[in-house]
Amino acid sequence: MKEIYTSNHMWKLFDNFLVDMCRVCNNTSDRKHADTILENYVTATIMGIITTFFSSPFSDQSTSLQTRQPVFVQLLQAVLRVYHCSWLMTVQKGLGGPGCLSRGQMTLAEVQCHLDKEGASDLVIDLIMNTTSDRVFEESILLAIALLEGGNTTIQHSFYSRLTDDKNSEKFFRVFYDRMKSAQQEIKATVTVNTSDLGNRKKQVDSLDKVVPTHKKARTSIITMTEDVKEQLSEAASATKKAFNSYRREADPEDHFPLADGQLSTKDMSLDDEQMSFVISIMQPILRFLQLLCENHNRDLQNFLRCQNKKNNYNLVCETLQFLDCICGSTTGGLGLLGLYINEKNVALVNQTLESLTEYCQGPCHENQNCIATHESNGIDIIIALILNDINPLGKKRMDLVLELKNNASKLLLAIMESRHDSENAERILYNMKPKELVEVIKKAYLQGEVEFEDTRDEEDNGDEKEHDPASPQNVGHNIYILAHQLARHNKELSVMLRPGGANGEGDEALEFYANHTAQIEIVRLDRTMEEIVFPVPSICEFLTSESQLRVYYTTERDEQGSKINDFFLRSEDLFNEMNWQKKLRAQPVLYWCSRNMSVWSNVSFKLALLMNLLVCFFYPLEGVHGGKLDPHLSVLLWMGVFATLVIVVLMPQPLGVQALVIVSILRLIFSVGLEPTLLLLGLFNVCNKIIFLISFVGNRGTFTRGYKAMVMDFEFLYHLIYLIICCLGVFGHVFFYSLLLFDLVYREETLLNVIKSVTRNGRSILLTAVLALILVYLFSIVGYIFFKDDFILEVDRIPNTTQKSEATVAGEFLTSGACHENNCSTSVLQEESGDEEEEDNMERTCDSLLMCIVTVLSHGLRSGGGVGDVLRKPSKEEPLFAARVIYDLLFFFMVIIIVLNLIFGVIIDTFADLRSEKQKKEEILKTSCFICGLERDKFDNKTVTFEEHIKEEHNMWHYLYFIVLVKVKDSTEYTGPESYVAEMIKEHNLDWFPRMRAMSLVSSDAEGEQNEIRSLQEKLESTMRLVVNLSGQLTELKEQMTEQRKQKQRIGLLGPPPHLNINPQQPA
Repeated sequence: MKEIYTSNHMWKLFDNFLVDMCRVCNNTSDRKHADTILENYVTATIMGIITTFFSSPFSDQSTSLQTRQPVFVQLLQAVLRVYHCSWLMTVQKGLGGPGCLSRGQMTLAEVQCHLDKEGASDLVIDLIMNTTSDRVFEESILLAIALLEGGNTTIQHSFYSRLTDDKNSEKFFRVFYDRMKSAQQEIKATVTVNTSDLGNRKKQVDSLDKVVPTHKKARTSIITMTEDVKEQLSEAASATKKAFNSYRREADPEDHFPLADGQLSTKDMSLDDEQMSFVISIMQPILRFLQLLCENHNRDLQNFLRCQNKKNNYNLVCETLQFLDCICGSTTGGLGLLGLYINEKNVALVNQTLESLTEYCQGPCHENQNCIATHESNGIDIIIALILNDINPLGKKRMDLVLELKNNASKLLLAIMESRHDSENAERILYNMKPKELVEVIKKAYLQGEVEFEDTRDEEDNGDEKEHDPASPQNVGHNIYILAHQLARHNKELSVMLRPGGANGEGDEALEFYANHTAQIEIVRLDRTMEEIVFPVPSICEFLTSESQLRVYYTTERDEQGSKINDFFLRSEDLFNEMNWQKKLRAQPVLYWCSRNMSVWSNVSFKLALLMNLLVCFFYPLEGVHGGKLDPHLSVLLWMGVFATLVIVVLMPQPLGVQALVIVSILRLIFSVGLEPTLLLLGLFNVCNKIIFLISFVGNRGTFTRGYKAMVMDFEFLYHLIYLIICCLGVFGHVFFYSLLLFDLVYREETLLNVIKSVTRNGRSILLTAVLALILVYLFSIVGYIFFKDDFILEVDRIPNTTQKSEATVAGEFLTSGACHENNCSTSVLQEESGDEEEEDNMERTCDSLLMCIVTVLSHGLRSGGGVGDVLRKPSKEEPLFAARVIYDLLFFFMVIIIVLNLIFGVIIDTFADLRSEKQKKEEILKTSCFICGLERDKFDNKTVTFEEHIKEEHNMWHYLYFIVLVKVKDSTEYTGPESYVAEMIKEHNLDWFPRMRAMSLVSSDAEGEQNEIRSLQEKLESTMRLVVNLSGQLTELKEQMTEQRKQKQRIGLLGPPPHLNINPQQPA
């Protein structure tokens, strides 16, 4: 190994690696025609060799470091380019485990944090603020992207802390602001209309293609430069290009716009063939960097990009929107001609702009949502146009890029409306959007997906492509459908058009498909507000079996608060594992077929057990039953019955027909070969059937994937295994073992199971009561042994000596008729002598020992209706212990028979009654209360939403399971705001996001009721105010009239004679 690593062979190998890595990086973005073998070779084999070599101690022992340095730098650049390939999976990048960029045993996140501790974040900020070199600026942005890749919150916090603490951070945002402004000016100055379909251009391109390759070959074969020279030339070329473009714009600005007839001059064509200028192309890493700053819905950085609270604020959110507006040609008035401005070269930049804007809004960040929705530019209109319009000619060549564009545009509009309780943004979006056009786009995407599925159905590894490709036509159509579903709340016309089965039935298949694969739930946020979420149902949820759904629905237990959410949430992990297993099961047709018919095998097994026990019951012992000869007419009739039922089963395969065929076939078999062989064949068939059932049971549950310990601890698996063993014992042992199979009826019927539970549920109480009964029996036995030993005389029936009788009948011809033996004599003399002895032998003392006394009291006392007194000797009233005997019998009757035994019966009966009431209560709860929120049916009386609509649409329990599965299978960097919130709650096992005794429909109804009451009160108040105004007006008029009358009286008093003075005598003069 040392000789290989220290030789030139390794570096020649690295040169060869560079070619393959370059081919992979330049590979087509169309994933259907990608070279996956080469990609796997580069990401696995080549990266493994590079990692192993540079981790060894021989990598830095080369004697010619200077000659190796260019290859080493090229190798680093190639690895970085591979890392930034869009097709690279998260796991391959090293985010979830060891990948092509993992450093030793460190994951990418650990490497990022290590570099951050060493000051990489501060270095990036300083370089961005102070560098004048475009090359250094670009590499600084790429380093920042590498640090933030995967949404590393530690690095985000470092950036935020540095930018908020640094007084000069204003310069950091001014750099990006100026770059965005320069890019917009550059786009406006050099905008060209894409008319690559024109024939003239094609001819010119073809003629140029014949000439260019020879020059390229000559250049590549002659020129060799070092990296330093290349960098200097690149910077010089960039500066020269900038200066030249600036000079041309000042000299003749019209040269930079398209000709009037839409064709391009040769100069414009050559410029269009070149790559975008650096001023524009640098925007893609800048926007990616800004997106990663806000990854995982970092609210602080989302707001910081909009407002820095400095002397000069630079709103990068608005600038990003204006950049989108500019690059899509809106500034030239070509809103309806997006296809002429978006081409294969800038579509990635448009997609990145949309993704960055989406990340600005998600979380939600209501301020950024308002900032984008209310901006004076045509940004919202551009986004709507990207969804509704056909982007041709790009769509004719690269439909996958157009679909990705529409997908990102629909995500952005959803992000703008995310978690909003008002309708302002939705109305702004609907202002320039025609509902019919939106629905047509949905239908068109679905039909396109159907055509694509038909074309690629027979290709290899097509199974998971549809699920993992987010830009597939059906997935894009699904996102647009969810957008339309959200907008339909604010537009009745759109709501009607989204319902399948309208006036125009064309395209209903698409709407039905998306409606069946779209779910909605309601969640509770941290501030206790409720929010509705509409999401696509993950494809893996299609593998949830109906048996599992019924089992969870009927057996989920309620907690102390009466909620089923806790148990339901605990079962979600098992259900998710079952979905994954069922998906793998589809790849094994035989096992899947067995598992799919598991209930059939169970029913067949029980009916076979019942049939075999009926045959044993009626015809045992089997030795005497042989297949006799039937009357020919009956035999023919039986054969005709077999063939008739067979024809019926073939033509109309119904369960009754199959059962009739089995019964007739068994009858024919009994008369043909006999009962014992028939039972043997039925037993063997039952064993095979039970083995198939076990395979289907294990296959359906995926039990063996959880290990042998899980299989042993699984009660149902053990039950069916014991059942199989009993079947084998019946076949190879004795047919009486088949009787044990009838206990399967208890397992199958819940009513019988409750009967068993009535004994076992309160088993401890019953057991303790039985112990009390034994203690009383023991005490009564002691008393009986001491005082009433002679009363324990029971009549017994001895077994007659039948052995000799049978011998006499068999060998009667050899014996003389009058023979008399020692033990059995047929003469009358012997019988008379033994008569008295037999009468004495029939009576037996049963209390000569305490143990026999206990057994007698326990056996005869408990089984007799009147107690132990019914079986003892009947005493005479003249006996001295007559009174004691009466008290003894009565005490035993009352204490043991009446009290203790009835206590046991009462416990069993009460337990059975409790189980029955619990069952009825559970059924009542399932019928009259919501599984999720627990609200009862009567709460929805006289409301806008019925109880059935509530449990089917608003709080569907399976929709909540689908959402939990969606959070598990979705990439965490693609989460929306509500999905991030729920994912965090699930990680903490916090169930507060489930609504409890709440529903948005009831809240809105209550709010409407309150508003109606307020409105009526307001009307009453207004009428009262009008009445008060009228009354005050009348009062004013009356006051004015009284004042006028007083004035008139005063005038009359002044003109008339003075009145006489009447002096009161009591008053002083």
